[in-house]
Amino acid sequence: MAENKYITVAYKLFAPMQDNERELIEEATEERPFQFISALGMTLDAFEAQIAPLAPGAEFDIKLSTEEAYGPFVPEAVQKVPADIFKINGKIDTRYIYEGAVVPLQNADGERFNGTITEITEKEITVDLNHPLAGKELNFVGKVIESREATNQEIQDALNVMTDGGCSGGCGGCSGGNCGSCGEGGCEGCK
Repeated sequence: MAENKYITVAYKLFAPMQDNERELIEEATEERPFQFISALGMTLDAFEAQIAPLAPGAEFDIKLSTEEAYGPFVPEAVQKVPADIFKINGKIDTRYIYEGAVVPLQNADGERFNGTITEITEKEITVDLNHPLAGKELNFVGKVIESREATNQEIQDALNVMTDGGCSGGCGGCSGGNCGSCGEGGCEGCK
C-alpha cells in the first residue's frame, strides 16, 4: 500500500499558448497553498507522482501532457438541455445560471459532476461537461512547502470530504467554484 503523505505546495499553473507564450490559469500561494493527501486520488496522478518524492523546500517545474492532465476536449460532451430544468417557479435565477457559470449537476444514476454553461436561449441551455482544462497541456511551477506522513485524522477528514461526509476539522476554503474539498486551499477541481 502506498504511503499517505500530507503535502502542501505553492504553485502557478500555466497552459501553453501560441508563440511560446503561456496563460496563467491559477495560483496557490504559500499563504493559501494547495493541500492534499497522497495515494487517495485527490489530485492528478502524474502531478502527484512527481510531487510526492520531493522534500519540503524543493522547487518544481512539472509539465503534463493533455493525456496526463484532463484529457482531450470531447465535442460530444457539449450538450443542449431544456431550459426548464434550470427554472425555479418558472424563472431562471440569473445569479447562478449565466454563461460561464460552473453548475453542479446530477445524472439519473445519482452521479454528481460539474458543467459549464456556454449559451442560454429561451428554450435551451448549452452545458459543456468537459473539464475546464480539457485539451490543455499544463505546467506547474512552484515549491513544496510541507511533505510528511499524514495523520490518521487528516486521512479520515479527507475521506469524509471525498464521500460527502463533510469536514470534521473545519474548512480551509477553496479558491473558487464548487470544489467539494474543504481544507484544500487551492484545489484544481474548482475552476
